[in-house]
Amino acid sequence: MIPNALTQGQFETVYNFLSLVIVSQLFTAVFLLISLPRILPRYRQAITVAIIVCGIAAYHYFRIFDSFKGAFVTKSVGGTGTYTQAAGEGFNEGYRYVDWFLTVPLLLVELVAVLALARSVQNKLLVRLVPAAALMIALGYPGEISGDNGLRGLFGLLSTIPFLYILFVLFVQLSKSLKDQPGSVRGTLSRLRFLLLLSWGVYPIAYLLPLLNISGADAWVLKQVGYSVADIVAKAVYALIIFQVARAKSYDDDNTFASTELSREDASAMRR
Repeated sequence: MIPNALTQGQFETVYNFLSLVIVSQLFTAVFLLISLPRILPRYRQAITVAIIVCGIAAYHYFRIFDSFKGAFVTKSVGGTGTYTQAAGEGFNEGYRYVDWFLTVPLLLVELVAVLALARSVQNKLLVRLVPAAALMIALGYPGEISGDNGLRGLFGLLSTIPFLYILFVLFVQLSKSLKDQPGSVRGTLSRLRFLLLLSWGVYPIAYLLPLLNISGADAWVLKQVGYSVADIVAKAVYALIIFQVARAKSYDDDNTFASTELSREDASAMRR
């Protein structure tokens, strides 16, 4: 539940973390866009998807940021003191779910795309992963907006089913494909699945807070901070790792391309 009031410290904590997410997503997207020519064309689909993910996240966090500023106001001079809910305003948590409904399936597309598998294998993985990811988010939303802990628990349980299926595909089915990847990136790709699992693990913890009778302003602020950090890791950090994998695979695939890129890097280092 959204608290009726926040202290100045609580307000500034949420304010600053929402700002941090916007900057992280926006400039990660800019960096990837500029760096797109630094990888082979066969891997650019993965990076293009990563740019889209970060762009979608930046847009929705702008909306979340505006919603937060409109929902909590203070009458104190200089913006100090207690922030209370503005009359007729509310914090729209739905923006997060719209964002996740779009970006979570795309995160899985990023991972599959950077593997550059045979078209038939890639399609089989995407047909399994993308609908499951969308279903996981769609089932979680009714519980998130419900004030009834019974409904929250029910939809939380239902959304766990596609979540477990995604883990099965990532850690069982996808492992077969990792064996065909270059040795230079195999370990990184394997750990990338754990990064997704770690960052996604924040969401169910935050979702369960009301069921554990953990509520109030501090719990709400902690949830917003947790969601923000998880989104930075799951999107911006994840995208940069995907880019590094794409770079390494580009070098491994084409020695001429690798020599050209390394020469550019050496020349740039000498100028500095």
